[in-house]
Amino acid sequence: MLQERDFCIYCELFKTTNSIFFDLETFATNTMRIIFSIAFLFCFGLSAKSQLLLKSGVPNAPAGKLIKVDSSLNFIAMGDWGRNGADHQKQVAAAMGRTASDIKAQFIISTGDNFYPSGVISAQDPLFRYSFEDIYTDFSLQWDWYVVLGNHDYKSNPDAEVEYSKISRRWKMPARYFSKKFAINGDAQNQVLIAFIDTNPLIPEFYKNAEYGPNVKGQDTVAQKKWLIKTLEDKDPSIKWRIVVGHHPMYTGGSRTDAYDTKAVRNSLKAVFDKYGVDVYLTGHEHSLQYIKPDGQTHHFISGAASEKTPVKLIPGAEMVASEYGFMLFSVQRNQLLVQVVNEKGEAIYHTTIKK
Repeated sequence: MLQERDFCIYCELFKTTNSIFFDLETFATNTMRIIFSIAFLFCFGLSAKSQLLLKSGVPNAPAGKLIKVDSSLNFIAMGDWGRNGADHQKQVAAAMGRTASDIKAQFIISTGDNFYPSGVISAQDPLFRYSFEDIYTDFSLQWDWYVVLGNHDYKSNPDAEVEYSKISRRWKMPARYFSKKFAINGDAQNQVLIAFIDTNPLIPEFYKNAEYGPNVKGQDTVAQKKWLIKTLEDKDPSIKWRIVVGHHPMYTGGSRTDAYDTKAVRNSLKAVFDKYGVDVYLTGHEHSLQYIKPDGQTHHFISGAASEKTPVKLIPGAEMVASEYGFMLFSVQRNQLLVQVVNEKGEAIYHTTIKK
């Protein structure tokens, strides 16, 4: 039977659809953008062969069923996805829906590059419908989505994604960077602190770039870092885990191992993470699924394969790198954190447990 809470969700979705997406004038002015997006996806959506590489001495295990963890905080992490349903976006979305339902995920995290190829121009942009609302339709995906900005989101109007939070029931981006505490299994004495950051202004080369420059100029990186430090140094004893979500990784076994953006983010944030005990840094940008554990406390996860996959290689510190369509599933308890890497079939192709 449809419960009152369920009915409210459906009503909200219906209102959103009617109030935003059937504005014919807006649709007409954006038609060429959508056509260009489709052409971009057709021309550049070719994918790499599937790969799963593990550090030396670790045998490849066959894909298997998801591990269910009792009394945990469960969430899905995905990234680099908004392609109007093309290049396996729909297949990954379907697997996310089944996984979220099976594992009872409480929310979803997006690691950025939410709309290809050039972001959105306003909160009424049709791409919110064609790349988001019409794709992630499973009831289990109607819960909160916590979203950060990627470099492609910076090509048009990144603040439009902030504004969309005022319209959508599930889209949560109250600012370009923000934080939230999540109770583990409803217990306020055991919480996960997650800081959602904007890595784009941390990359000096972006200020000279014709596409990114107009939207990174004026961003106060000093203020963001002060905010991040204040957030991470919170001495609340209920905080058991500190997680940071951004778009750009510090380490990668993808094509950007030595890229300027990888180095810039590492130079800007590594010392902060080391000093304030960040347990997990979760990113996208690379269109693959990776787990890298360099020296230090922080475990680095890349989940950027929700609609495209690109080649990977093992680098120092890499535990697992995979060129697979998919996402990651986090199950957090007070003293341990389970991460499962899930492919587009909904199979767990790798898992690891971090203990405290």
